[in-house]
Amino acid sequence: MSRRADPNFLLELQKYGAANIDACFNCGNCSAVCPLSTEEDNFPRRMIRYTQLGMKEELLSSKELWLCYYCGECSATCPREADPGELMAAARRYAIGRYDRLGIARRLFTSVAFTVLFLVGLATALALFIYSFHGDMPGDTLRLFSFIPEEVVHNVGVVAGILIVVTMAAGAVNMAVQVGRQAHLPKGARLNWLAAARETLAEVFAQRRYRQGCTTGLEEKRKEETQAWYVSKWFVHAAILWGFLGLFLATILDYLLALTGIKPTGTFVPIWDPVRLLGTLAGILMVYGITTAIVRRVRKVDTASAHSTPSDWVLLILLWLAGVTGFALEVAIYMPQPHAWSYWMLLVHLVVVLELLIMLPFSKFAHAIYRTIALYIYAVKQLPETTPARAVS
Repeated sequence: MSRRADPNFLLELQKYGAANIDACFNCGNCSAVCPLSTEEDNFPRRMIRYTQLGMKEELLSSKELWLCYYCGECSATCPREADPGELMAAARRYAIGRYDRLGIARRLFTSVAFTVLFLVGLATALALFIYSFHGDMPGDTLRLFSFIPEEVVHNVGVVAGILIVVTMAAGAVNMAVQVGRQAHLPKGARLNWLAAARETLAEVFAQRRYRQGCTTGLEEKRKEETQAWYVSKWFVHAAILWGFLGLFLATILDYLLALTGIKPTGTFVPIWDPVRLLGTLAGILMVYGITTAIVRRVRKVDTASAHSTPSDWVLLILLWLAGVTGFALEVAIYMPQPHAWSYWMLLVHLVVVLELLIMLPFSKFAHAIYRTIALYIYAVKQLPETTPARAVS
């Protein structure tokens, strides 16, 4: 079936960060050096051709978009300096913008002015709304939820969570249908869901392809010789992921304990309390990972960190603020005397966390969900086809 080339698509994608891709002359070097590229998953060259020909639907249906970890080897060795690695990142931003039916993600990725106004406006609205329920600031002992009632925090969190899940699910279903159709899943794929889920979770949490694949390039090998493991890209990426998930789990457990009446929210517990310890260790891990990632971007230590869009900084800054303000509150809880700044820090922390969660479907954060779906489809394709067993007569 013939297709009409759409040169305007390249101009559209450049708004998302693919500034130099028009220099590509399809030599194929990027796919040759990519440690994750295979005969079937031929990226980033295939993505470049989709872009040049204006094949939007094929681009959006490609699982290769989400299987790329942006090691930067393709960009570092491109003879035309077309920066194919940044094209993959820009294509992911474009895809997130397209999967979001509200159009917020598209504006956030393409307009700095809109991003600033949206973030400031949302933070102001959240702060004023939460503060409208404020109470006293006890000076004899620290009682944070006398200032912002516990039920307000829980109710706002639940409402925001429902809206986020619905919005994210709509984009995820759209993405899964498109990628699944393009991937031509085997007939017995539905019977392999458990094995595929196991493979997917192993990749998400252990990042095997990232560690074993994306560290085999020449540039990465040179850096590994002089770089400690705890500042390597895969560990920094994993620290942010594990830390965030650990904090999320600790928050859920704390809410369930309050919901069942076992431990009301805000009750003083020693630092070695299991839930508190989980939150503290996860917070340390997340803040470490984010701080290291910020330093890497500021110093531009590798090809991938040399390009920083406003969307990159928004995610990193919000995550960092959420972690730091959370630690400030923990310090305040264990101080012998209460301080007024502790109550205001609670308000700031709540606003930052809520803004971070509300931004999830519309920011770079969403790629974590889409990547998991793509990894699942990828895992299903690697499994042997299974068919229902025949009845024995």
